Amino acid sequence: MNRQLFFQEINRSLFRGKLNNRQREGILYKLAAFDKFDVTDDRWRAYMLATSYHETAHTMQPIEEWGKGKGKSYGRKLKQSGQIYTWPDQIYYGRGDVQLTWFENYERMGELMSLPLLEQPQLALDPDISAQILVEGMILGKSNRGDFTGRSLEDYFNHHRDDPFGARRIVNGLDNAHTIAGYHYKFLEAIRKAS
Repeated sequence: MNRQLFFQEINRSLFRGKLNNRQREGILYKLAAFDKFDVTDDRWRAYMLATSYHETAHTMQPIEEWGKGKGKSYGRKLKQSGQIYTWPDQIYYGRGDVQLTWFENYERMGELMSLPLLEQPQLALDPDISAQILVEGMILGKSNRGDFTGRSLEDYFNHHRDDPFGARRIVNGLDNAHTIAGYHYKFLEAIRKAS
C-alpha cells in the first residue's frame, strides 16, 4: 500500500484536512497489527479502521470510555453472568481501540494474548496491544471465533457477503451501524486507491 496516498485520502475524506501525527501514529499501529495477523482483505481492514475511528472519537488512539462505565452493569464488579467478583480489584469498563468491556472479555483476550489483562486492564490502552485486541477480537484468529460477541469479520465479508452494516454485531449490536458503515466505505476507498 502506498501509505502516503492512503493518508492523503483519509485526511480529505474523514479528517477534514486535519489528520495529525497522533492519529497517523495510531493508524500505523493498526496497519502493523493487520500485517502481524495476516489480514489481507481490504474490507476487513477498512471495517476495523472504521471501528477504531468511531470507538476512539476519531483519535485513532486507544482511549478510556467516557464515564468509565458509570451506570452500566460492567461499570461495577459484576460479570456478564451476573456473578459478583472481588478479585481482581478492577472495573472492566471500555478501554482501547474497540472499547473492550466486561470481566470475561478482558479474561479471554488476556489468555489469547498471554497478557495479564485481568490484573492490569490498563494494558488495553497500549497502542500495540490495543491494535492486536481489535484484530483478534474481530476475526476468527487464535480462538477460531469472534472473541467479542461470537461473530467475526468472516461472517460479514466473504465471497457471498459484503455487509458493513451487519458487521457492527461483531462489537455492539447495531449501535451506530449506519454511521460506521459510512466510515468503512471511506477507509475502503482510500485503501483501494492506495493499493
